[in-house]
Amino acid sequence: MSNDYFYSQLPALADFLEITNSQNYVSVPPDWQVVVTDIIGSTKAIESGRYKEVNLIGACSIVAILNITKEFEVPFVFGGDGASLLIPPSLLPQAKQALLATKNLAKQEFKFDLRVGIVPLTAVNQNGYAIKIAKIKASEHYHQAVFTGYGLTHATDLVKNPEYADIYLVNEQEYQPEADFSGLECRWQDIPSQHGEIVSILVLATATEQKEANCIYRQVLNKFSEIYGEEIDFHPIPIDNLKLSFDEKKLMQEAKVRSPVGNWLQQQLYLSKIKLENYLGAFFIKWKVKVNDTNWGEVKNLFLDSTDYKKFDDILRMVIAGNSEQRQELTNYLETLYQQGKLVYGLHHSDRAIVTCLVFERNGRQVHFVDGADGGYALAAKAMKKRIKALNYQ
Repeated sequence: MSNDYFYSQLPALADFLEITNSQNYVSVPPDWQVVVTDIIGSTKAIESGRYKEVNLIGACSIVAILNITKEFEVPFVFGGDGASLLIPPSLLPQAKQALLATKNLAKQEFKFDLRVGIVPLTAVNQNGYAIKIAKIKASEHYHQAVFTGYGLTHATDLVKNPEYADIYLVNEQEYQPEADFSGLECRWQDIPSQHGEIVSILVLATATEQKEANCIYRQVLNKFSEIYGEEIDFHPIPIDNLKLSFDEKKLMQEAKVRSPVGNWLQQQLYLSKIKLENYLGAFFIKWKVKVNDTNWGEVKNLFLDSTDYKKFDDILRMVIAGNSEQRQELTNYLETLYQQGKLVYGLHHSDRAIVTCLVFERNGRQVHFVDGADGGYALAAKAMKKRIKALNYQ
């Protein structure tokens, strides 16, 4: 198996519950690299109302890497204010260029300080951690990577540690920034929950033994189903509430990413273009028009199939729809397990979801990153960190 094609050739699992079976995971080739990005001070930015822009930059670091891997897949996970990806060594020079360009975009257009780092898997392994990976078939057009072994978490810790900045942070002097953000779109309105609430949830099992941790995750996933019902009941994107946006302020975020940095005129022209595309898109969707290879009557269904609303990267992450009674029941359940020392969790609720989209083919390859509005994953992570701290002091 060619190293570059390692992830592409992994068999895809059909059921998300399969993340709780250790036998489904395989070790990543030891010469691969871990890419980590996150916005420094993202929580403050989110609390000041800039959660959409934070999510957008988090997605930019993914699309910048995906656009240099046309021939094979690379695994990634979207974390709200950043991302983690695994790449083969052949992509390293281009990846550094793409990441530096993303960092420049974040700073110049959005005034964010995006931290970008690359950690060799050998360093992760030498420190006693592993990265094992599996692939879930979310739909015909989207396969999702899931990770275990705590190596991804360790790589993130190394990148964030000031003592290792010279080793793992990407040096701006070494490479010329260059990135292609094609495919990134941000054209939908906030999506109201069909049940009143959107809940962003993080769950981390505390067990040191993987078998025991898997058991906890299986219990939690089964409890989700018991409280919230079938997937169609708690899916955060109800098809009837999915509407294209005509808000210039919102659409301008995509224009800033997809136009040359700092070029106001090009941004305005791009803004006019996507407004026109949205007017046409809304018309085509309503009347189920077929244009060339695109069946606009199927666009919303394809959107739902390619939604990234539940994932696993040593931490179970989900964005689900429900009501306040269901959330309270779930909170009580998680709090009980927390008090028993079995897990730590974080939870944030809003009345709507937000999406950032990577669309490479209208009728094909795409993924839609979902988060709760007003803070979502980032504020759930803040709550989880408090519980970890409290647990360590007990």
